[in-house]
Amino acid sequence: MRIRDMQDEMLRLKKEKDVCILAHSYQAREIVEIADYMGDSFQLSVMAQKAPQKTVFMCGVRFMAETVKILSEDKRVVLVNPLAGCPMAEQIEPEMVEYFKQKNPEYTIVAYINTTAALKTVCDVCVTSSTAVKIVRKIQNDRIAFLPDCNLGDYVQKQVPEKEIKLLQGGCPIHASVTVADVENARRLYPGALLLVHPECIPKVVEMADYVGSTSGIMEYAKNSPHREFIIGTENSIAEHLQYICPDKRFYPLSKKLICPNMKLTTLVDVLNALKGEGGEEIVLSPETITKARRCIDEMIRLGG
Repeated sequence: MRIRDMQDEMLRLKKEKDVCILAHSYQAREIVEIADYMGDSFQLSVMAQKAPQKTVFMCGVRFMAETVKILSEDKRVVLVNPLAGCPMAEQIEPEMVEYFKQKNPEYTIVAYINTTAALKTVCDVCVTSSTAVKIVRKIQNDRIAFLPDCNLGDYVQKQVPEKEIKLLQGGCPIHASVTVADVENARRLYPGALLLVHPECIPKVVEMADYVGSTSGIMEYAKNSPHREFIIGTENSIAEHLQYICPDKRFYPLSKKLICPNMKLTTLVDVLNALKGEGGEEIVLSPETITKARRCIDEMIRLGG
C-alpha cells in the first residue's frame, strides 16, 4: 500500500471512529500530515483538552500520553507505540524526590514536564522548556530543586541568578550528546547560518547559539526570521519540517546524533493498526495519581505557564 493510500485510510478511520491524533513535532513527516495537531508535549495536552473527540491517540512517548490523560481524565488516551518511552523522564524515581524533600524541606521541587506521572505526584510545580525561566522567576521561594534535566536547569540558573537552584542530575541523552566540535563543524560547513539550539544541550553549546528556545520556539523563530539559513540544534526532524514549511529557506541539522530513537519507534503503520483496534496501549492512571500529578501542572498554569 502506498503512503498516500495509507494516509487516506487513516483520515477516513479517524473520522469514522471520532479519534483525535496528536503528533509530537519530532515525529516523521508522514505522521504529522495526518495528525489533528502537531506541537510540543504540553501544547499537545492542552490541544487534547479542547478537542471534541473522546478518544485521543498520542504519536509521541509515554510521559506525553500520561500528561494528556492527567488533563483529560474523561477521555480515552492511547499511546500508539507502547514501547516509546523517554530516558530522561524515567531517570528519577519518586522515592528519590521524597527522600530529598525529607532532607531538604526548604526547597521547592520544580519538575520539567518531561517526567512520568508518578514523579509529578511528588513535585511542587511543572515547567516546560519555553516557560521554565518565567515560572522559576515567579516562584516565591528562592531555593529551587530542578529535575531532571540539568542542562535546562543550568540555563534557567543563568537567566535567574537571584535564585539558588540545585540541579538533580539527569537529562536528555540525545541533546546532551552534541559537542562544541559539532557546532564548530556545522559553522564551518554553513558559515552564513544562524544557530538555533534547545536548552537541553550542554551549557557550552547553548552559549554558542544565536537563539535558545523550545522546539516550538525554534520553529517560530526560524519561520519569522528574515534570515535565510539556519543550523537546527534539536531533533533532526525539526529541520525537515521547517524545510517543508519554509521552502525558500535552508535548514541544516547541527549533528547526525540528534535523532531520538524513541520518537522514531512510531510509524505510520502503527497509527493505522491502532485505528483498526489492532495496536496501541490505552493509558490508565489511578484517580489518586491524576489528582496528585495535576497539582504541579495546575501550579504551572497559575504561575503563567
